[in-house]
Amino acid sequence: MLAILYLILACVTGFVFLHALFPKAFLENTSGQNMIWVAAPVSFGFGTLLLTWLLYILAYFFHTTMKVAKPLVPANIVVMLVSAAVVCLYFFLRMKKKDLRIPALVQDKKLFIREAVLYGVVLIFVAVSVFHVFFATKDGTICAGYTVFSDYAPHVSMIRSFSRQANFPTQYPFFGGSDVKYHFMFQFLTGNLEFLGLRLDLAYNLPSILALLGFLMLATQFSYRLFTSFAAELPVPALFFFRSGTALFQFVFEHLRDHDLASALRQNETFLGYTENENWGLWNYNVYLNQRHLAFGLLVAAAVIWFFLFYLDKSCADNQAKHLQWFADRWTMKSAWSFEDPLRALLLGILLGSATFWNGAAVIGALLILCGMAVFSDHKLDYLILAISAVCVSVLQTHVFIKESAFKATFYWGFILDEPSLFGVLVYLGQIMGITIVGAVVLQILLQKRQVRILIFSFLLPVVFAFTMSLTPDVTVNQKYIMIAAAFLSIIWGGVLAALWKKKAGGGRACMVLLLVLLIANGLYDFRIILVDNGFDHSYHVDLNSDVTAWLSENLTSDDLVLAPNNYTFHEVPMSGIMMYQGWAYYAWSAGYDTEYRAAISDAIYSATDSHVVDALTKKEGIDYIIYDDSGKTLNDGETPICEDAIMEVGKLVYTSKDLCIRVYKVG
Repeated sequence: MLAILYLILACVTGFVFLHALFPKAFLENTSGQNMIWVAAPVSFGFGTLLLTWLLYILAYFFHTTMKVAKPLVPANIVVMLVSAAVVCLYFFLRMKKKDLRIPALVQDKKLFIREAVLYGVVLIFVAVSVFHVFFATKDGTICAGYTVFSDYAPHVSMIRSFSRQANFPTQYPFFGGSDVKYHFMFQFLTGNLEFLGLRLDLAYNLPSILALLGFLMLATQFSYRLFTSFAAELPVPALFFFRSGTALFQFVFEHLRDHDLASALRQNETFLGYTENENWGLWNYNVYLNQRHLAFGLLVAAAVIWFFLFYLDKSCADNQAKHLQWFADRWTMKSAWSFEDPLRALLLGILLGSATFWNGAAVIGALLILCGMAVFSDHKLDYLILAISAVCVSVLQTHVFIKESAFKATFYWGFILDEPSLFGVLVYLGQIMGITIVGAVVLQILLQKRQVRILIFSFLLPVVFAFTMSLTPDVTVNQKYIMIAAAFLSIIWGGVLAALWKKKAGGGRACMVLLLVLLIANGLYDFRIILVDNGFDHSYHVDLNSDVTAWLSENLTSDDLVLAPNNYTFHEVPMSGIMMYQGWAYYAWSAGYDTEYRAAISDAIYSATDSHVVDALTKKEGIDYIIYDDSGKTLNDGETPICEDAIMEVGKLVYTSKDLCIRVYKVG
């Protein structure tokens, strides 16, 4: 299939990129690692990033300049031919020079088999969970589980704006006729895969699985690199999937007291939570099932950090100097400021910055972690080159896609706590993340290995950012920075668990088991909720073969602005990828759009009894079509009636659904 070919070409192109520009990254490996587990995910991440941006730029050009109605056709042809030609040319030139050396990607066969089994289990777990929450049935019904469907509404709408429409210049489908403030490139990738022939759920799930598996491959290899033990790798995926936290223990205590624990655990079908919004699944694996682009952003972030870990390795090689003297040397010695590999730093910065519209939070998180590493590393100018290039590429994208900046950085102390204090923040972190983050602060003091302590400090910086800064109207979205920190800290906790397991005497293994329970028990119960609150009987259904979706997709374009009922979320109308004047307000509001004004205009049109009001407002706002839905008789206030008569006088009826429920009027 063409979609699979596209992904294969992305991976091969990414490998050629690594092989050509970063050969030392493999040759510098001295820990006996099987670098195939690094090369594979990094090749997928960087290759997909490069090919998909090239595809987007070409599709944009073909549609806006060449006026091609379906720009993904020529864009895909060019991208696939060019990528295949580049790969063939590269290896041809290497053959001509008799230099086809490829670094030994498998150095320890016994370890390779163990790791292959581990990654096979992770792959099965990720694939099953991803398809459990989002899948299509044989009759063409797409199902989104109860724990994830809310965010899927704008995501699927954006996907369909590329696979069914030509969304160039790109707009936000739930706030059409404006710019796009929300990172959308993962949805563009998915839309292209659907355009190339994959069914919607496959197009969305397949890259999600590869991205999540890829990040966990890198995370486990980080752990092996730091602790030189497969035992350190083994628990990392479990620590990632199953969060620490206190909600389960509090729930158990309460129901033990009430003598109904067994029935309460069995009957409960919602995420446990005693802090604000915790019962949304805000801190568990559900976030990655919901926000698919976050895993891809983490993959790119981890890949960039991996290459800069070489700088920290060399800086920490001097084990003789005492801490204060060693730290002073990192700022006063010539090596502290000399260049190591400025070209590599520049390219990695460009790649990291290019991920901004895949997931901006992951880019910011990566820059924060790299900033922490730079404080203690030599070759700080390389870090500076990376940071400047990443920020420049990010700002360039922002100016292209956003008319008014969506990023208004302001100091905001306390995240979502009502009365935050330093002690209150620590207690809150303990509640939502158990010992994962608070315990890491203790590890930073207790552990002896300098490199590990520096990484703990660096991994905690996104948490500091989450509690001190706000970039969007909804500060709740800062939870991604805490999740990013927890994901990287799982690398360290894997090493701690392995070290305890090796201490057979003195109760080391008993301590390891207790610590593991504290780290994953809450997340295991969260995962039970993911299992029981999704699936066919616990999901919202939309007919992929809906006549409404088909008509809108075939007869409207991204240039048409459509007024639709603003209570649509996971619905057959947004499934067409059309540009709605305003969909469900939260999605657009949290992305930085002025939803109050459009909500008022929408209500005024739908409630108008005077056709002149409808005519004047639709012309003023540039609305081309109005959708009337019999399923809603009143506005969101539940009292003001919706009137179709004035709309009928102004507009021309151009479509009526088979069930006669939905009618589309052409206005203007």
